[in-house]
Amino acid sequence: MTNYILDMDGVLYRGNQLIPGAREFIERLQAGGRRFLFLTNNSQRTPLDFQRKLQRMGLNVPTEHYFTSAMATAAFLHSQKPDGSAFVIGEAGLSHALYQVGYSITEVDPDYVVLGDTPSYDYTKIVTAVKLVLGGARFIATNPDVSGPQEEGIHPACGALAAPIERVTGQQAYYVGKPNPLMMREALRRLDAHSEDSVMIGDRMDTDILAGLGAGMHTVLVLTGVTTREEVGRFSYQPNRVVDSLADLELE
Repeated sequence: MTNYILDMDGVLYRGNQLIPGAREFIERLQAGGRRFLFLTNNSQRTPLDFQRKLQRMGLNVPTEHYFTSAMATAAFLHSQKPDGSAFVIGEAGLSHALYQVGYSITEVDPDYVVLGDTPSYDYTKIVTAVKLVLGGARFIATNPDVSGPQEEGIHPACGALAAPIERVTGQQAYYVGKPNPLMMREALRRLDAHSEDSVMIGDRMDTDILAGLGAGMHTVLVLTGVTTREEVGRFSYQPNRVVDSLADLELE
């Protein structure tokens, strides 16, 4: 039976609105007993936050079906340096994930500077991050996305926020989220699934589709988020399938 890994923002919803067809597709997954996971580069929210967000939209999916770039980042840092410390620029989803693996959050000689998606990004935090990275802290970012979809349009995301710190320090951040194979392997492990039996559904060619292809998965691009049909052909790699939305996708 085919397993499904789905991006969220731009695939299931935009802002606080479900995309037409998304509810019915997830309900078909649930009714068919399919294994599925929501895999998002959004590091701002906890799984409980996402569960309640979808619940408010009328879609009930338990918290174990959510895996974020914040959780992947925390798992990576724990594997690199257990019980370490970090200076964090990000929201509750990132801080919570780091606390969950035993990390402390500090501005005093941290092992890492960790950057995630956040609307509260200011000059003071950039200055602190630069000082700490130049002082020897390793620079980690939750995801490389430079933009993301919102109801009111495109907004800057983590990859764009990392740029000033990278430029000043000369240190490239290590990006844990999609398309990093680390995140995809962990997602498949959590599903107890093999890549050849799994489908990656996303709205971005440069993260979702690239991640799925790199993991050896069947890939489906939906046109309800960032990538347009006209843009698809410009990439040197291609998804296995392109559909307008989840409403056009039958279960395999």
